[in-house]
Amino acid sequence: MVGKFKSTRYRETDWIAERALELGFDLCGVVSLIPGQDSGDNFPELNHLDQWLARGYAGEMKYLRDPRRADPRLVLEGARSAIVVALNYNSPHSASGSPSSDASASPRGWISRYAWGDDYHEVLSDKLNALVVSMRSHFAAPFEARAYVDTGPIVERVVAKYAGLGWLGKNTCLINQQLGSWLFLGVILTTLPLEPSLAAAQLPPSDLCGTCTRCLDACPTRAFPEPYVLDASRCISYLTIERRESIPEELRGDMGNAVVGCDICQDVCPWNRKSPVTTLPVFQPREGSAPHLSLLAPELEHLASLSQAEFSVLFRNSAVKRAKWRGMVRNACVALGNSRIAPGNPSYSRIVQLLQRLALSEDSLIAEHALWALDAVRAPAQE
Repeated sequence: MVGKFKSTRYRETDWIAERALELGFDLCGVVSLIPGQDSGDNFPELNHLDQWLARGYAGEMKYLRDPRRADPRLVLEGARSAIVVALNYNSPHSASGSPSSDASASPRGWISRYAWGDDYHEVLSDKLNALVVSMRSHFAAPFEARAYVDTGPIVERVVAKYAGLGWLGKNTCLINQQLGSWLFLGVILTTLPLEPSLAAAQLPPSDLCGTCTRCLDACPTRAFPEPYVLDASRCISYLTIERRESIPEELRGDMGNAVVGCDICQDVCPWNRKSPVTTLPVFQPREGSAPHLSLLAPELEHLASLSQAEFSVLFRNSAVKRAKWRGMVRNACVALGNSRIAPGNPSYSRIVQLLQRLALSEDSLIAEHALWALDAVRAPAQE
């Protein structure tokens, strides 16, 4: 059985890739998890994980200290292969931080484009589970499989690199030469001994970043201490989503109008200039019953005034919910403080009153950031 299986391994890997494309994925690759076989030492980047953690770059994300992240084989007993898929979520809409042309408009925030539509965790999980079901029908021998979409101790972008899907850019994102970096990644760990997409002597895709440093230079909070290294504790995505406590005051002014995530280092990447646009309806910006409910540049005044119940309804089945209600209100306050809204703006008085009310909140986190924003909003009027 083993010999017969080995003789058909290339065909089986190709079958998996073809089935993944039929399910709607844009890329699919396979990498071996067996040290010393097919893929060499597998994932050299993971050898630096402890050093990265020791520098404090993980911030409050304690789950990144899970020792299984350094060795995917520890996640699933007997795991021998990893299937990695990618799904494009690029949108034709404006880039992050694009200023409004209407100076009299109410200030608007920025939600990262990955969260404009339905929750990508659910979208990709459904497709991955369908792929596993197809695999169980295709393979006669029993096997174990476990699928993850940002839900397990897997460094997806590193595994994706060695599955042949792209290279790791200076902003640490996976970049594909044809698709760019607007990619959702999913992984299936399996006990199947699949042939890797890259042959034993074949190297992963070449790093084509060259001398470009646009992503590093564009980061407002200076979250890249060096190329290919991210200090997540300074990243706007981390500050708006993962950090649950007070945002360091020295970073608030650099966060601009971000309320959930940040796209800046990808927006400026030359490899994304010709990135194809997804046609999947689930990744298009949600439109609410009124303009201010759109997830594309939503009104900050509305976000800051949301109740817990309203937040839950508005962001049901949305990746935005990971930021939590108090995090969203906190972030909206910071963005309002950075808006430099003028006293002559029709929204100015309402926003000041809103921030005054939030500054008296029983939630000390919200009160602290509302008070900071109130001082920042009033400052231009006093100059």
